[in-house]
Amino acid sequence: MELLEGLRTTGAVRAFTDQPVPDDVVYRVLDTARFAPSGGNRQAWRVVAVKDPALRVQLRDLYLTGWYEYLAMVEAGLTPWAPITDRALERAALAKVPAVAERARAAPGFAEQLDRVPALLVVLADLRRLAAVDRDAPGYQMIGGASIYPFVWNLLLAARAEGLGGVMTTMAVRRKEEVRALLHCPPELDVAAVVALGWPLRQPTRLRRQPVEAFATVDRCDGPALEPPSSPA
Repeated sequence: MELLEGLRTTGAVRAFTDQPVPDDVVYRVLDTARFAPSGGNRQAWRVVAVKDPALRVQLRDLYLTGWYEYLAMVEAGLTPWAPITDRALERAALAKVPAVAERARAAPGFAEQLDRVPALLVVLADLRRLAAVDRDAPGYQMIGGASIYPFVWNLLLAARAEGLGGVMTTMAVRRKEEVRALLHCPPELDVAAVVALGWPLRQPTRLRRQPVEAFATVDRCDGPALEPPSSPA
């Protein structure tokens, strides 16, 4: 697959066939993903391929608690867990989680069937190897992820090149201590994401995104939009 096509057409895939993903394919995907950039080339990622059915069910159950909170906040018109948000409205939304969960379980989707996806990978970050320059700064912190999430995106692109589909989700981070205990992870390994992979029922090829002018400005945050160059006369 040509690079630009892959970048423009690799969407989130959550519906898979029942066909298993062989270990050699998962290995090839990770073998390509490992060339992702990271701070100081420290490659602070670790991956646990979760294959044991009992572990998968337990991971799914930990995942679902955050997922139902997410759904409740979306129903209330909120961006779930946004660093800047209406906390009172958020609390009111979370009070409705039991009812939201009951409705969701009545029509099981990707989250309720997470344990059945063909390949299930937990991506962890080695906190000893992240150059998190905002570590001691007040407010929301995100810099450490710059050394982990490019690897996850490489993983999804490499999976697409193999004919697979997949999705990254961070919902399990809501119960990360239990996830770490479940997978026997030492204290220095923190949960960064869960990646589900499989042979897609349908591969999205027309993704919807905002145009460049909607998010890029010149010189200042309130500067003029970055426009495409004018066509030559």
